[in-house]
Amino acid sequence: GGTALRALLRALLRAANALLQQRRYRAALAVLKGFRNGAVYGAKIRAPHALVMTFLFKSGSLREKLKSIAQATYTHSRNLAYFVFTYKGLMALQSRLQGKKIPFHSFFAACIGGWLVFGENNPINSQIIMYLLSRILFGLSRLAVEKGYIPQPKQDPFPLVAALVWGTVLWLFEYHRQTLQPSLQSSMTYLYDDSNVWHDISDFLIYNKRTDGK
Repeated sequence: GGTALRALLRALLRAANALLQQRRYRAALAVLKGFRNGAVYGAKIRAPHALVMTFLFKSGSLREKLKSIAQATYTHSRNLAYFVFTYKGLMALQSRLQGKKIPFHSFFAACIGGWLVFGENNPINSQIIMYLLSRILFGLSRLAVEKGYIPQPKQDPFPLVAALVWGTVLWLFEYHRQTLQPSLQSSMTYLYDDSNVWHDISDFLIYNKRTDGK
């Protein structure tokens, strides 16, 4: 009955906890937990972002919007889980084969994971790659200063970087809009184009665009 089932569940829980303490399985278990953490983190990151962006900029029925949010969340969660699984698995394999961990292992494992998991050119992957690219550029710049490849700036270069980034992106938006990602185009259209159009107080302060067909 219920007592026997509870006893069985307790025994299974004790066995699982004992297995998790075994050092010989630590690398394999770390790969599995990496898969779990990738899936959870991907969902946590994508769900609120997809919710906001979908209701702000996408048209369609509520059902279609919810389906879009679920699909984006699933794709991000799945890809991040697969990537962490692949990366940690290849890291463990290389370390086992060579007997130690070296920096190239990380680069090689991540390259393979990136190719296999994020190689498809779709909106979710593109956004993730662009997110990482911006941080890579900052990181490599800091590393170049730390290693002495470029001199330490006498003043904080961030204001100049901010000026060049905004100058470039607005130039692209105004004159070469098709080169920008659709989500960025949507955001900038709302900010810079839609603010040029109004008919009365309703679509000047309350709404962005009139929907009554007038």
